[in-house]
Amino acid sequence: MARRNRITNTLAIEPGRGFTHLPTGRWARVRCKPIPAAACVFVFAFLLCLGSAPGWTQQKDQQQQKKSQQQQQKGQQEQPNDKQPMRGLDEQIQEVKSDVLRITAELSRLEEKLLYPSGTQVAIFVALAKDDTMRLDAVQLKIDGELAAHYIYSFKELEALRKGGVQRIYVGNVATGDHQLEVLVDGKLEGGADFSRTDHFAFRKEVKPKLVGLTLAGPNSGNTPITLGEW
Repeated sequence: MARRNRITNTLAIEPGRGFTHLPTGRWARVRCKPIPAAACVFVFAFLLCLGSAPGWTQQKDQQQQKKSQQQQQKGQQEQPNDKQPMRGLDEQIQEVKSDVLRITAELSRLEEKLLYPSGTQVAIFVALAKDDTMRLDAVQLKIDGELAAHYIYSFKELEALRKGGVQRIYVGNVATGDHQLEVLVDGKLEGGADFSRTDHFAFRKEVKPKLVGLTLAGPNSGNTPITLGEW
């Protein structure tokens, strides 16, 4: 029978030390100590973290995408909301303008009452005869020989008169009694010829306000060139 050779040089590992030679001449068995529980827990936790890292990263990306979408939706919702205050501001500005115009008109009427009391007030208005083709250039008024008004008309003002508009050409103070009114009209006829007409009228001023109307027409219209009437 073959003889077994014994292991004469055996190494043993002791905890906390280096390699140790086992004594020769006898059998020695190397025993392994069990791994501590804390180390097992640490290794398990480490592996668990490695396994859940991709999922955690994916979840974080989804949260960021969701947050970005919410911000975009919020921005889209805020845009119409920003327009509402602007519309409200425009409406307030228009209301202020309307109030200013109304107050200005009231102040003008009050000033007129103070400057031209009803006992001495005279107002003269100008209108064109219906369907008249004369191009009115200017009108001059004299009351009792003194210049009261001289007005030159623009194209827009002439168009307004042709559409039935009325212009207050003069307002002032005149004493009660009889007075003379001189009216000078300058214009052009349909063919381009110059037209000029002067007429004299008499009117009486009473205690109440006096409203005088002048209706103008060209010589080819068949109407009286200058007509005086009380309004």
